[in-house]
Formats: sequence, structure tokens, C-alpha cells
Amino acid sequence: MLGLGGISAVGPMVPLTTSPSFAQDPQRYLTAVGKDPRLILHDSVTGVAETPLRLLREHRLTPKELLFVRNNQVLPGSLTLSPYPSDGWELEVTGLVRPARTISFPELARLKQTEVVAVLQCAGNGRAFYARTALTKGTQWQYGGMGQVRWKGVRLKQVLNSLRIFLEPGAQFLTAEGRDSPASPGADDYEQSVPLADVLNSALLATHMNGEPIPAIHGGPVRLVLPGYYGSMNVKWLSRLRFGNEASTSRHHAQRYRTFRERIEPGAAPEVTAETTVPTWRQKIKSIVWTPLDGERRFPGPITFSGVAWNDGRTKIVAVELSMDGGDTWRRVPVDNPLSQFGWYPWRATFWNRWNQHVRPDGTVREVRVRAFDALGRSQPDDGSVHWNPSGYEWFGVDGVNVLMF
Repeated sequence: MLGLGGISAVGPMVPLTTSPSFAQDPQRYLTAVGKDPRLILHDSVTGVAETPLRLLREHRLTPKELLFVRNNQVLPGSLTLSPYPSDGWELEVTGLVRPARTISFPELARLKQTEVVAVLQCAGNGRAFYARTALTKGTQWQYGGMGQVRWKGVRLKQVLNSLRIFLEPGAQFLTAEGRDSPASPGADDYEQSVPLADVLNSALLATHMNGEPIPAIHGGPVRLVLPGYYGSMNVKWLSRLRFGNEASTSRHHAQRYRTFRERIEPGAAPEVTAETTVPTWRQKIKSIVWTPLDGERRFPGPITFSGVAWNDGRTKIVAVELSMDGGDTWRRVPVDNPLSQFGWYPWRATFWNRWNQHVRPDGTVREVRVRAFDALGRSQPDDGSVHWNPSGYEWFGVDGVNVLMF
């Protein structure tokens, strides 16, 4: 498969924005990258693309052609669904470890492999819904900044144990960096830190996605996969793991990917400090309706609603509730088991009676809403904008659709 502008995946990347025809034709751009042309192209410089909900709902595992793309920086030659060459790829392990060393790709490939299904979700997924209250910065994602993927690779703890790499006292954070370079000269390089104790047993140095080598555009040949964490922490093109007693001071970790501890007024722009904010680490509990779609027409009579719920995988989702009257009353609906604790919980319910009483004379119904609960009783806020933040991260409000009846 050819990369951008007719350059093979192993050669240098030619940004498609250099071609006016690509800039004016998102479908051609997406096709050149290898993505389904029905995706929503948000940014042709870094290849940011969103999956329409009507496509996302068709697959239990999101195919590579449909999976969303979000890049902060771009590794030359990586805007393609072809694998990135693994020859000569090395991963540096440094910091509070002994011995510090470099791991080759063949060494990694020889270690015991593990598979895990997990929801991969951009921290900004749902950002557009904050705009109902006040516009936020960044790509105005709706639902499609996510997908469900089967990853395969070596667990971080397995790597350390197998290669006899020992942690030094005081190693509290794992900081990951990719081979990609800053977007502009002098800018901070993209790196992220997570609590080591929380990810030591679950972090995966992934080399495969849905049974194939990870496509270059999705972070291959090696990507850090942290099941249950937002995608911003799942660092692509992994080239360095640093173990330390402090988190990264990179602007991307210390200033960008953060939300405020206390509620702030929509539209405000308070100072970001370590004391007033927290990183966008674990995914919040969330559920969505994907059948029928908002504004979709249906014939009168029995109607089936379906969708998915998910969270960070640490606590089981125990219930999904549906409301057909805009949130006045709720009823539980059947929920299927996920493919893994970090995956989607599919839910589905058909209403044979009582449905028509909710239909208005103009053929619409009051907003049909969905919410999920975990075993600790946590759920979604009725109004997700209570968590408004200037960057529009971590939207997890109750979801709703309006249905039109013929």
C-alpha cells in the first residue's frame, strides 16, 4: 500500500496539505491515508479523523479503516495504514531502574504475548456537547473519537521480569515518549506520565491491533497501551520509558491534558496549576445510544434501542437505564457482557407497548436518554456541562436522542 502522495510507507512523509486538491477533497485525503472516505476529517496536517456513529455501531471490534485518528505530533512516514518498519526499532528503558538498557524489537517479540480488548477514546471525545453551554478549545468531536480494539503485546511487568530489569526505590511514575518530534522548533516534545503502581500489571507494549501489526497511523510498530486510560496516555511510536519519582514537566502533561478539580464557570479560563487540576487519566463512566440515531425516522410500532456503555474497567458496570420521557422516569434494560473488563458493554431493549404514548402529534418524542451505573453507584451527570473545562476534556453526560416517527 502506498503512503501519502505516492510515497511508500518506509519513505519520508509528504504532508497532503501541500496539495490543494487534497485540502479541498477530504474523501481523497482519507482514501490516500487508507481510511474509509466516510470518516469526518478534522485536520489534514496531523490526519485527525472521526468515525461517524452510523459506522462505529456496525462492528464489535473497530476495523482499522474506521478507527478514529488523533495525533499531537506526526512521525514522518506514519500517515498510512501500512505497518511502520520495525527493523532497527529500539525502546530505551531509563530512570530509576537497574540496569538502564535498550530493548530491540526482536527481543520484545520473543517475550510472552498477551491480548486485551479495550475501548480507545480520545480525552476530547464529546467535546462538541460542551458547546451547548460555552465553546471549548480543540477539535469538536461528537461521538466518534473512540473505538474498541483488540491489542496484542507484552505486559510491562513481563518485560521487566523477563529481562531482569529492577525498579529502584522511589519509582512512582511511568513516563512515555514516542519517536515523533515536536510540531514546531523549540516546542515541548510530547510525553505523558501515569502512576506506575496503577499500570504496572496492566500496561501493554503493544505490537498488534486486531490481529495485525499496528498500522503506522495508530502508533506502530510499538505503542504503549494503558487499558482504561484515555487515548492521550496511550503513547504512539513508543521509543522511551522513563521511571521516576516525579511526573513529566512537559507542557502536554503539566498544562494541556488536565481538568479542574473544582467546578468552574463555563467560559472561564483560570490558571492551570498542579494544585487546581488533575491529568486526564482514567476514562469516566459513559453510555451512548447508537440505534436509532438522533433525528432518525422510524415507523410507528415496536422500536428497538441499542448502544454501549463503558468505563475505566476498574469497577464493573452493573446497570443501564433508559428514559423515554426526557429523564422523568427510567427503566433498566438488558446489558451484555463486554469482551473484556475494559470493553464496551452492549445494551439493547425493544419496546412493544407504552411506546406510542410518548409520541407527539408532530411525530417526535421527548428525548430518549440513557445512563449507566457501576458497582460503586457512580453514574453520568444529567447535564455533562457541570464538568465544563476550557479544553473540553472528559465529557460523560447522559446521552440522548430524538426520534421521528412516520
